[in-house]
Amino acid sequence: MASEPNQPKDRTHVFQPPKGTRDFYPLELARRRWIEDKWRKTAVRHGFDEIDGPTFEHLDLYTVKSGEGIVSELFSFTRQGGDKQYALRPEFTPTLARMAAARANSLPKPTKWFSICPYFRAENPQRGRLREFLQWNVDVIGDDSPQADADCIATCAGLLESVGLTPAQVKLKVSSRTAVAELIRAAGVPQDYTDAALVLLDKRAKLDRDEFCKQAATIQLDIAAFDRKAGDLASVASIESLQALIKNIGLTDWCGIDLSIVRGLAYYTGAVFEVHETTGAERAIAGGGRYDNLIELFGGPPTPAVGFAMGDVVLALVLQDKGLMPKDDEIAADLGLRPDVFVIPTTETEHLMQPLVARLRREGLHARHTYKSTRNVGKLLKEAGNANARFALILESDTVCSLKNLDTNEQTDSVPMSEALERIAPPPRPG
Repeated sequence: MASEPNQPKDRTHVFQPPKGTRDFYPLELARRRWIEDKWRKTAVRHGFDEIDGPTFEHLDLYTVKSGEGIVSELFSFTRQGGDKQYALRPEFTPTLARMAAARANSLPKPTKWFSICPYFRAENPQRGRLREFLQWNVDVIGDDSPQADADCIATCAGLLESVGLTPAQVKLKVSSRTAVAELIRAAGVPQDYTDAALVLLDKRAKLDRDEFCKQAATIQLDIAAFDRKAGDLASVASIESLQALIKNIGLTDWCGIDLSIVRGLAYYTGAVFEVHETTGAERAIAGGGRYDNLIELFGGPPTPAVGFAMGDVVLALVLQDKGLMPKDDEIAADLGLRPDVFVIPTTETEHLMQPLVARLRREGLHARHTYKSTRNVGKLLKEAGNANARFALILESDTVCSLKNLDTNEQTDSVPMSEALERIAPPPRPG
């Protein structure tokens, strides 16, 4: 039967998250928080202070560095009724350069900053690359010595080691934009095409050989001559001091010289590096380098700087593929998310449950309780186990309880409440 003309249509609609984004339910978010925790602890341990900035910036903050062509890669917008153009941040370096320029005269030298923020890029999502992602940025500002480069490399290696990766699985590939530019010119590329050649070399692994050679010919790049000269170099003069520092701090096993690493962004000025799996299975896990002219571009004085970034998407894929992502209960314990105690009332002590839980929480314990109507102790003990609590506290009266250690399954009956609380006191979190 046809519906009446004025009858409202069914407006039921199933909404999906926007393409290239992720929903984080409790377990998924705990895994990302575990990565954040590793990032933060590693940065602090290496002497960096945390900063943050706006989630969106004026659009010209990005076009002044990268040109108008970058607009198609951004989520840009104009406020309704306004005429200023903004963009969700695709990276942190321009914000950092703006912040450093604003306080250039008062910042210590060197300034060591890190940030952990969400970023947005309007590109086609694929494995390891999404439109919204979390990224760790680590930067040393105001130091033009190789020691600053080594500080960044050591911090990156420290993170890789802290999540269980080894030099046999991943490598920090170190290169020099200065050295690569010299090789490009030696391979026949005119001066005016040097930047284009650097960008092309950065895309080399993503292009098939015929397409790469075709593009190389248009800028007069003799790729065979380039590869021959790059392969003949046992060391690179422009980063010999950095190589010595890497050796001195015990990171030789993690690092190696690889002149195929050039980093496509034009603001890099010296040493650059990327982290890759030795199998080459994923895209770069991290990447960065020296950018000595950028802060000046944003209105600050000439200021040397070096830094790198690491995203959560690729790192999580690598850890999962190698079986290095901890189990959910291990993550909960590591982050302090594991309940200390699960309170179980009987029919006679049900009225005591809420006051006790409130007391436990006031005393700093992570306490949970059932929301079920059943008072079957066996079923509620199973619920306590599913909640991954350390202890189950079975209320016998307002002063006495039974206490079960859910890790060992040892249960003690008729324990004074004060003694039970001493046993439940949480252990110190792992460092």
